[in-house]
Amino acid sequence: MGKPKVKINTKIFRKYFLVITSVILMSVILLCSSYLFLATRHWNTEQIDTLQHNSDIIAQNAQQVLLRFNHSDTDEETDMSPLAMICNTMSIMSEAIDADIFITDMDGEVVVCKDMIDNKFSFSNHYRCPVHKRYRINEDILEKAAQGNYTESSKLGGIFADNQLTTTSPIIVKGKTVAVVFATEPITANWNSYARRLLEVFLTAAILALIVSFLTVYYLSYRLTRPLRQMSVAVKHYADGDFSYKVKVNGRDELAELSEAFNTMAMSLSTQESSRRSFVANVSHELKTPMTTIGGFIDGILDGTISEDKQEYYLRLVSDEVKRLSRLVTSMMNLSKIEAGEMQINLRQFDISANIFKTLLNFEKKINDNNIEIVGLDTMQSITVNADEDMIQQVIYNLVENAVKFTPNGGYIFIKDYKDNEKTFVSIRNSGDGIERDELSKIFERFYKVDRSRSYDVKGAGLGLFLVRSIIELHGGEIKVESKVGEYTEFAFWIPNKH
Repeated sequence: MGKPKVKINTKIFRKYFLVITSVILMSVILLCSSYLFLATRHWNTEQIDTLQHNSDIIAQNAQQVLLRFNHSDTDEETDMSPLAMICNTMSIMSEAIDADIFITDMDGEVVVCKDMIDNKFSFSNHYRCPVHKRYRINEDILEKAAQGNYTESSKLGGIFADNQLTTTSPIIVKGKTVAVVFATEPITANWNSYARRLLEVFLTAAILALIVSFLTVYYLSYRLTRPLRQMSVAVKHYADGDFSYKVKVNGRDELAELSEAFNTMAMSLSTQESSRRSFVANVSHELKTPMTTIGGFIDGILDGTISEDKQEYYLRLVSDEVKRLSRLVTSMMNLSKIEAGEMQINLRQFDISANIFKTLLNFEKKINDNNIEIVGLDTMQSITVNADEDMIQQVIYNLVENAVKFTPNGGYIFIKDYKDNEKTFVSIRNSGDGIERDELSKIFERFYKVDRSRSYDVKGAGLGLFLVRSIIELHGGEIKVESKVGEYTEFAFWIPNKH
């Protein structure tokens, strides 16, 4: 049967895509609004500048005319020509900029405008324009205009039905303001068509940019979220106990590092799971075998199968098995305490050399049976350390047990301890097959056991060296292992003299 198909969850992709596209749309809307606002201000500024420039020209020309012009007693044929030119200039400028330009006196009445002459440069309606004769400017507007150039956007005191852009230029004769030039233009006169063209160009460019942006965001969103989707699938595989699924690693960015870390975690979980299963199997075997042996020996003694002269021998075997069970249970309890962070050290002073010697006596029978030579005891001196005696005893016991277990018949065990001002050192070396280099880095891992094919004794649950390292590290020390295949294996540790 094949692996069940896992439906890929695309929620994070949709969220990521929607968030990015929303940000882009909001940015485009904000950009469009800001652009239209700034374009409007720019347009109004240019229109006002244009109106102001033209009104200033009219004012300058009118000043020259008014110095000579006297409506009551100046001959029309000789003196009206300059005024007609002013009116004509006003008419041309008004047509060019699509504005209305006129001149008022200080009473607010229009006295000169572009409509006062016809196409033949002759005055009509007795110098009165039928349109502008109805205009009358308020005094407050005239006061502001008389003080200098004045600009506003309004209905000019109710004269116009809609708001107009208005600029003024005072006409000053002999230091006195005698009239005011007004230039007005409807705000929406040319702006609507200009804004429409502007908006069309902007929207065309924006739509093209949005299409490219959406396609790019879609591609990048899908690609960036792909490792996360793969991790989601991987987690579901791991939850089912399948640690073979791997997340593809692309690139060298943070997501690639996360993917690589995820795969490393999966490998570690796989190793832990394999170790756990092996541990359960080993512990089951470790508990079952001695209990079966103990039960068989005791039953044999009780039912008389084992004769009285052999009962002491078998009782010693039972005692050894009980001690091995006790050590296994103690190791499991210590492992539980270490994982829970509850293992505490009880410091006291004791002789570590004497501790090593007593431990060797526990293995005297095995040492003698295998003709193992113990080297270094004759040079050992009494060394006092400040540590947890029971824990250090367990460390030494496990290391000596391993040395005795893996030393071949006729081999040797070399033991050395010494002390300097800061640390106490202990090393235990045994001859034998040694340990492969690739196994040295794993030797202190929980549940790890050296290759069974090279072991003289396959007993053990793979906890001894893990507990040894944990105890040494609890004391603030360090343990290392060195080995040369076919020659020796050496475990060396140190603990600080002061805690």
